[in-house]
Amino acid sequence: MQLTDKISVAIKQQIQEFEKEIIEVEIGHVVTVGDGVAMVSGLYGVMYNELIRFGPKVYGIAMNLEIDLVGVVILGSDSNIKAEDEVYRTGKVMEVPVGDHLLGRVVNALGEAIDGKEPIEATRFRPIERIAPGVMTRKSVHQPLHTGIKVIDAMIPIGKGQRELIIGDRQTGKTAIAIDTIINQKKENVYCVYVAIGQKASTVAQIVEKLREYHAMDYTTVVVASASESAPMLYIAPYAGCAIAEEWMENGKDVLIVYDDLSKHAVAYRTMSLLLRRPPGREAYPGDVFYLHSRLLERSGKLNENYGGGSMTALPIIETLEGDISGYIPTNVISITDGQIFFQTQLFNSGVRPAVDVGLSVSRVGGAAQTKAMKQVSKSLKLNLAQYHELLAFSQFGSDIDQSTKQVLHYGAALTELIKQPQYKPLPLSYQVITLMLAANGYINRIPAHRIMSFEEDLLLLLRTENKEILREIEEKQEISDALESKLTQILDAFMEDFEDLQGNL
Repeated sequence: MQLTDKISVAIKQQIQEFEKEIIEVEIGHVVTVGDGVAMVSGLYGVMYNELIRFGPKVYGIAMNLEIDLVGVVILGSDSNIKAEDEVYRTGKVMEVPVGDHLLGRVVNALGEAIDGKEPIEATRFRPIERIAPGVMTRKSVHQPLHTGIKVIDAMIPIGKGQRELIIGDRQTGKTAIAIDTIINQKKENVYCVYVAIGQKASTVAQIVEKLREYHAMDYTTVVVASASESAPMLYIAPYAGCAIAEEWMENGKDVLIVYDDLSKHAVAYRTMSLLLRRPPGREAYPGDVFYLHSRLLERSGKLNENYGGGSMTALPIIETLEGDISGYIPTNVISITDGQIFFQTQLFNSGVRPAVDVGLSVSRVGGAAQTKAMKQVSKSLKLNLAQYHELLAFSQFGSDIDQSTKQVLHYGAALTELIKQPQYKPLPLSYQVITLMLAANGYINRIPAHRIMSFEEDLLLLLRTENKEILREIEEKQEISDALESKLTQILDAFMEDFEDLQGNL
């Protein structure tokens, strides 16, 4: 080793020992405390986002580094903290336990078990904040992530590694879509993380119970920061969930993470910022709220084979007010994500479930991941639905409608019925493809709109019992060959004749 190298090593070693010594002896004191925020003096060497210890069990994160004071947000209750209390540097950033032992568990934002089972024995930890994977470590989105929901898989497809925003007013079915997508991953070999931010504990308990009922908790971790918890806990919850998911992604697994919802996350961050006396930005939000969500969502992606080939698909949820997608938070998250699924209150109230507005919904990269079979049967659906809604609005003003317009209106009404789907019933790819083939090949023109759903159920029952090989071929090959299309056409024609004969006899 050369002399210069020896000197460099010695200097580095002295710096490390000096830093350790500072951390050990540097003790601060609480100046003021309240509303989950403490102003602390004396911690002159503290780093941004460093974990600060108040007594034996309470921790906080250093958020504001001022000349004489440090603004610390307290993780948990501040009831036992008072002025003049000693505080200590830890030299660490916030970490959470990660690994397979978290599967099937419900944890808080600190990674502690809150499901009444045994404590989580952590073997690995990961910082909640990390730099997102770089461009050279990623691969383009090319594998489908099936939601099991016809309207999404057909017209707004999602790929593994994509960030697809779920947006709409409250009580329009946003969470229902996310939960159905998690349930549909049962046979897809995808791990799931559901992050509940600012929801009532009773609501989260119902969701967990549903996931258990459908055996989805076997591959799912639920991270909860409920409405009754402090703003700092709501603030760190999505980052904690992302760290848990990131561990699996970097080990070559495919992961789906749901942030429900980031509107409440932004409110929690705003609360913290105002308590820390940070200057407000546009529309009274902190100016860095875009960075708040971008540094979270940028961590999702598809890694290339040199880095394990894992993926993290993000479904952030945003709540709008009166359908206003041009609000501050919605526009922020829309600009960060790769598309959005927009839920319309009017559709929901008229009985269309899921209430997806196909016109305002888009998937910017998901088309590259859509299976060939789905492309074959869904290529014109979005255009036909848009045409139907345009003509429907126009036809309300006139009584004299020509025959071609009537046909478009009937087809559109039948298609709307066809893409309706009950909650907790995601469909396999083969079922979706055959159902949508009814629209692509014009069969729904011969069925009364109110009979579409029962017709679909009877057809799928027939295929399940008598033509399982067709369903299996679609699932395995993920395309409709000429020979398979010929078989399906014969089955559909025969089934259609029986249906029309039955209708004629009624």
